[in-house]
Amino acid sequence: MESIIEYFKSLAHDFDTVFIAKDRYIQLLRGFTNTLKITAGALVIGVIIGVIVAAIRSSYDKNKETLKLKGGIGYIVLSILNGICKVYLTVIRGTPVVVQLMIAYFVIFVSVKDGVPIGIFAFGINSGAYVAEIFRGGIMSIDNGQFEAGRSLGFNYIQTMWHIVIPQMFKAVLPTLCNEFIALLKETSVAGYVGVIDLTKAGNSIAGVTYNYFLPLLTVALIYLVVVMILTSLVAQLERRLRRSDH
Repeated sequence: MESIIEYFKSLAHDFDTVFIAKDRYIQLLRGFTNTLKITAGALVIGVIIGVIVAAIRSSYDKNKETLKLKGGIGYIVLSILNGICKVYLTVIRGTPVVVQLMIAYFVIFVSVKDGVPIGIFAFGINSGAYVAEIFRGGIMSIDNGQFEAGRSLGFNYIQTMWHIVIPQMFKAVLPTLCNEFIALLKETSVAGYVGVIDLTKAGNSIAGVTYNYFLPLLTVALIYLVVVMILTSLVAQLERRLRRSDH
């Protein structure tokens, strides 16, 4: 019994040293805020890039033969854009995100001191490649009759994509997109490589100062776990609502 009491006293002392002394808990709050900023900003950039790349890739796949027979500048432009998108997807998906982050910080934006916007940019570019493939799969799953319906309404191809196909695609891929958001949240834990005080970096900094790695890193892990569990629960609810709306 006494040993248990002593253990909890020691744990309370360690907690006070790690989080309360010198207001070190504020570091964790700032780090968590930066993590959310990077994740949210990167998701917005990723969705924008994903829509553009997916639209180009799916348009090329669906209309390649028709445009090839017609020839002209439209086929050439679409082929060039599709080639650029394929190179982007190959490079981004074929290299580690931490390497992309370090290139952005130490090479491309070497004069920028604040790592948060660089993190948003780097993770956004990385996420865009994966979101693009999610969206492309969603667009390719839409029945060709939807395109014909758009033309019967007097829409051109771009208008059909924007008003008819993309809204349906978003509904189809929304659960998968939410899972990408969860994965992106966890991937931002490497932002500390470029000096960004994110949640993981804050926990590691506290551990380095206090020489106590158990409590800070355990707390960081628990925060990530709780956030992911909340997001997973929201995704599950969203999927149930989408299934009910289909009926």
